[in-house]
Amino acid sequence: MSKVNLTIDRIKVSIDEGATVLDAAKKAGIKIPTLCHLPEIQSIGVCRLCLVEIEGSPKLQTSCVYPVSEGMLVKTNTPVLREARKCVLELILSNHPSDCSTCVRNLNCELQRLANELGVREIEYPGEKSKIRIDSSNPSIIRDTEKCVLCRRCVSVCHQVQGIGVIFPQKRGFETTIAPPFDLELKDVPCTFCGQCITVCPVGAIYEKEYIDEVWQAINDPEKFVIVQTAPA
Repeated sequence: MSKVNLTIDRIKVSIDEGATVLDAAKKAGIKIPTLCHLPEIQSIGVCRLCLVEIEGSPKLQTSCVYPVSEGMLVKTNTPVLREARKCVLELILSNHPSDCSTCVRNLNCELQRLANELGVREIEYPGEKSKIRIDSSNPSIIRDTEKCVLCRRCVSVCHQVQGIGVIFPQKRGFETTIAPPFDLELKDVPCTFCGQCITVCPVGAIYEKEYIDEVWQAINDPEKFVIVQTAPA
């Protein structure tokens, strides 16, 4: 495969033809923020956080889907980019709950980490939020649509990796949700409850159903002999 030579933040990079600007930046050791990107699985540019400046382009481009070309000049850390990324993140946060301290992903949340890295301290766009729906109909997984950032990572891993394909983007615009067809619950579709959607979710929108209290009750019951099994997924 032929090589493409480009310059990112004054660093010369040589990479295979067909690679993206994000791939080239990673090879050069340059970090570009992402939220929807899953290496080798999903590159759809929906989060808009990986914006870069490309010389000759009249607008900012999403680096995860923009292909490299010979002689390309790319900037990843300018005042315009920092402000654009901050604005995008503030818009995402404007439709996201702020109860981080009680969230299952507190201190292990990609959205929270990005807010800290980009210096987002206040929500500049308060207003109506999406309707809350919690699906706890099955014994394994809880879906909380209020916390969903519509990154579609769970959709990609369900379809492309597991080959099950039980969740999709539903409806359009402000009413968009990620759910099984016809907004059914997970118990009503052939979900295997493998948990891979939980693994790739960047926030607390999909998480494991806990039975900690029941386990402690069983452990403390002198009449019971307790055996614990964990899922390999």
